[in-house]
Amino acid sequence: MANTFPIPATFFLTSGVGVHRDRLTAFEFALREADIEQQNLVSVSSILPPGCRMVPREEAVRTLQPGEITFCVMARTETDEPGRRIHSSIGLARPTDQKMYGYISEHHGYGMTHEESGEYAEDLAATMLASTLGIEFDPNAGWDERKHVYAMSNLIVDSLSLTASATGNSAGRWTCAVAAAVFRFAGP
Repeated sequence: MANTFPIPATFFLTSGVGVHRDRLTAFEFALREADIEQQNLVSVSSILPPGCRMVPREEAVRTLQPGEITFCVMARTETDEPGRRIHSSIGLARPTDQKMYGYISEHHGYGMTHEESGEYAEDLAATMLASTLGIEFDPNAGWDERKHVYAMSNLIVDSLSLTASATGNSAGRWTCAVAAAVFRFAGP
């Protein structure tokens, strides 16, 4: 049977942080900062379709319609603990062969710095792609060493990440951090 559901043609990366006394409103404010608050978001898993192009956020956001069903890979973390460090990251790894699919990872939690969370998410995506492509690597090696092995294979064109991080509001208001890879079915 033929695939009757469309496959995304483009995607963009976005992130935001929101703070409010209500948890849901903090999430809404984070989505506003990310420019995706007017969408009906549907979370999907980690596959970047073959040939799916990354487009600039500003360009893609102009094509969004209020109420539109919008598919995304999303990382979300919230806290109402003053001073607690939160992070949400999206990692991306794309193969050199555009007929092959790539990976998007979401990573979210507490305690990591902005940079640590981003590197972890990028590492997750690149490692999933490397294992799919049959690239041999030492899983116990550090990220920098594995990244070099992946680059030398010429099978992975690039990997990157986007992170939203924050520290819990000093007054105990809800703080929410979101990062997302948002799919579009037609290019902007």
